Amino acid sequence: MSIHSMTGFARVQGAVAAFRYAWEIKSVNAKGLDLRLRAPPDFDSVEIKAREKIAARLARGAVFANLVAKREDESQVARLNRVALDALLTALSERPPPANIGPATLDGLLAVRGVVEIVEPELSDADRAELDAQILGSLDEALNALIASRAAEGDALAAVLRQRLDRISILAAQADAAPARQPEAIRARLKQQLARLLENADSLDPARLHQEAALLAVRADIREELDRLKAHVDSASKLLAAGGPIGRRLDFLAQELGRETNTLCAKSNDAGLSAIGLELKIEVEQLREQVQNIE
Repeated sequence: MSIHSMTGFARVQGAVAAFRYAWEIKSVNAKGLDLRLRAPPDFDSVEIKAREKIAARLARGAVFANLVAKREDESQVARLNRVALDALLTALSERPPPANIGPATLDGLLAVRGVVEIVEPELSDADRAELDAQILGSLDEALNALIASRAAEGDALAAVLRQRLDRISILAAQADAAPARQPEAIRARLKQQLARLLENADSLDPARLHQEAALLAVRADIREELDRLKAHVDSASKLLAAGGPIGRRLDFLAQELGRETNTLCAKSNDAGLSAIGLELKIEVEQLREQVQNIE
């Protein structure tokens, strides 16, 4: 199973009966699935089913879906609103106009807003069902195209992420093999630091002196950080190989990689090891930026 990006775009258009329609769907990064759908007023039933379809196909991303539908035949008809006309005539009969105003004429009555309504002819139930089915079918096509777009970008992102993980592994191996990591170098630094402590040994409690010596030894050792870096890189590589909606888990691993790298840099007291630690921080930060795009 491949991984998908959260960024993509698709457009599908079609025609049925007297209508032309088009779906446009785009998606960008988001923490969860944030769906925003717009449809013409007469397509409420389509909108409800469209939301269900999109939610079933996409796991994450801010998704913007827009349906445009327009009648082609321009076959509008005039419809007389008899209720409005009767109310108007009743009002005129109950209150005749002044003598200096002529009687109401038919064209004047018909010009009153709401008496004559210009409407589109209503579709039969069969035509309406066919139109809705075609539009929802086109939505499936648009979702297929969107998912294909997200998958293509996901493949490119996966290659970049693997390169970042490989680079992190190389840097971690360099840190492990650094001259400052050799037992002789660690022993020499500890002797120097202990010598500085022992200069004031008369004023230090023996228990406190042993405590400080133990802390120096712990701070000089980055074995645990290197082991955890390797474990996190292995876990991320397995997730990439498995595929699917792994964005949240990759983001968590990227945070853990950052935490271990920061600790490694804090413990480093050698220029060469510090330089490797800074490179590690750059690689991890770039990895995390790319992970934000993964579904």
